[in-house]
Amino acid sequence: MARLMRLPGTRCDYRVERNLPAPARDGALLVTDHYAPVTDEPKGTVLLRTPYGRGFPGDLEARVYAGHGYHVVLQSCRGTFGSTGDFYPMANEADDAQDAVAWLRTQPWFDGRLATSGGSYVGWTQWALLMDPPPELRACLIAVGPHDMHDAVYGAGAFQAGDFLSWAAMLVNQERFTGLRGVARVLTIKRRLAPVFGALPLADAADEATEHRARWFREWLTTPNPDDPMWDRLRLHDALERANVPVRLTAGWQDLFVDQNLHQYQSLRARGIDVSLTVGPWTHNELGQKGMGRLLRGNLAWLEANLAGEGPAQPRCASPVEVYVTGQGAWRQLAEWPPATSETVRHLQPGGRLLADKPGGGAPSTYLYDPADPTPTLGGPLLTLDAGVKDNAALESRPDVLTFTTDPLTDPLEIMGTPVVELAHTRSNPHADVFVRLCDVDPKGVSRNFAEGLVRLDPTSPLDRVQTVRIRLDACAHQVKAGHRIRLLIAGGSHPRYARNEGTGELPGTGTELRPCTHTIHHDSGAVSRVILPTLSGGHE
Repeated sequence: MARLMRLPGTRCDYRVERNLPAPARDGALLVTDHYAPVTDEPKGTVLLRTPYGRGFPGDLEARVYAGHGYHVVLQSCRGTFGSTGDFYPMANEADDAQDAVAWLRTQPWFDGRLATSGGSYVGWTQWALLMDPPPELRACLIAVGPHDMHDAVYGAGAFQAGDFLSWAAMLVNQERFTGLRGVARVLTIKRRLAPVFGALPLADAADEATEHRARWFREWLTTPNPDDPMWDRLRLHDALERANVPVRLTAGWQDLFVDQNLHQYQSLRARGIDVSLTVGPWTHNELGQKGMGRLLRGNLAWLEANLAGEGPAQPRCASPVEVYVTGQGAWRQLAEWPPATSETVRHLQPGGRLLADKPGGGAPSTYLYDPADPTPTLGGPLLTLDAGVKDNAALESRPDVLTFTTDPLTDPLEIMGTPVVELAHTRSNPHADVFVRLCDVDPKGVSRNFAEGLVRLDPTSPLDRVQTVRIRLDACAHQVKAGHRIRLLIAGGSHPRYARNEGTGELPGTGTELRPCTHTIHHDSGAVSRVILPTLSGGHE
C-alpha cells in the first residue's frame, strides 16, 4: 500500500506492543497500542486517539510513521474497543487527551517531542488537546476534523439527520459486526434507515433504530438551541485561539466539514500560526481512499520539518494553500484562502433563465414543498457513502424543484470562495426551509453539483411581505468551462441530509404532523433574486 501511495521507502523496522492500559483521571483505562521504531535515533512520538478501533486506517497510518522512525501511540477512546468508561461522542476528549499525554510522560521511550495526527473524529481529538496545548506538542496533522458539533449538526438551522443517524447506527454496532458483516451493514445502511427517516416522531424511530444505545443522538436532535449547556463540551472554539504549534489541515470539497476546516485555517493564519491547507476533490470517506497517498506524503514532510528536527521548524511556505480546482481537474497553489476575487452576478429571470441583466418584469416562480414526499438528497457533502458529485437530472425533473440556467459561457469562469444566493421570497407556511444548489451543465446537458446550502427561515417573519432570503453555499474552487452553463436549483429541503421541515413548528424530532408549504420566488424589477459568485480576476463571462 505504501508503494501504491508513492510514499517514501521504509527507513526502519518497528515492533508493536498491544493493549497497554493508559489510566484516565476518573479511573477509566484507555487501551493503547505502541508502535516502537527499531532505531537508535527515533524522531519523536505521534499520538492518534480514535473511537473506531485500532485496525485500518489508524493501523496503516501508525505503521507508516513508525517505519519512518517515529514512536506511534494509537489509543481507543473511552467506551470503545476495550477502553473502559462511557462513550459520549466528543464530550470527554479534552480531558482524556491530556491524560494520554500524562501517560506518555511516564514512558521511558518518550523524549518530550510530540505530534498528533488523524482525520474526522481523530481530528476532533486533536482540537480537544489544543484546548490546552501541552508543552511537548510540536505539530498537528488534522484532516476533515470539526471543532464545533452544534455547527456540524445544526449550522443551517435544520438537523443533519442523514449523516448523524447513520453515524449513530454505525457506532452502536461497530464492535458487534466486524469483517465482511460490518462492511455489508455499511453498504446497506441507507436502505435500512429509509423507514426511520420517514417515521414520526423521528426521535422515537431513531431510538428504535439504535436499540436505545445512543442517547446522545436524541439529545442532539431535540436541542437546536446553541446556547443550551449540552453543547458546551461539544464546541472547541477556544482551541483556535490557543493553538501554538504548526498545524497541517486537509479537507475535501465534498466533505460536510469543509467550511469548518476553512475557518480553522483562516483563524490560525490570522494569529500568525504556521498553518497549511490542502483541499482536494474528495468526499469524507474518499480522503481515506483516493486522498490517502497525498495526505500521508504531506504529513511525513510536515513531521520531518516540525517534529523530527532538534532546531527551529522550517520557514513558512510561501504558498501554504493548495486546492484542487474541480471542473478543471488540476491542483492550484495559493498564497491564502480565500484568494482575492470579484463578484460575478447573475439574476433569476422568468422562464428559468439566469442572466447578467436584471429582470424587467414577469410572473414569479412557485413550487410546493410537501414533507410527506420531501425533496430527496442526491449526493453533495455528506458523511455517508452516497456523497459527492452526481448527475442531477432526476432531482431537477421533480415538480417541487425550480431551476434557473445561464446561456453557454464563451470563456471559462473560475469560482473561488463562497457563493451566495439571494432570493426575493414569500411562503404560505411560516415554518419552511430553502435549499439551493449550483450545478455545472456540460454541452451534453449533464448537470453536476459543485456547491449547495440550506437555511431554515425565521418563523416570525411576515408571510404577506417579500423577504430577501440569503443563503451562503459551501465554499468551492470550481472552473466552469467555456460552452458549459451554470444552473441554480431551488427546493424546500434535501431529505434526509437535513431532517425535513414538518411545517408545524414542533421541537425537532418530536412532531407527529406534516404541513406543506408553497414557496414563491419573485424576479422582477421590484424584487430581485440573484446569484453572487466570487470569481478570479480575468475569469468573468
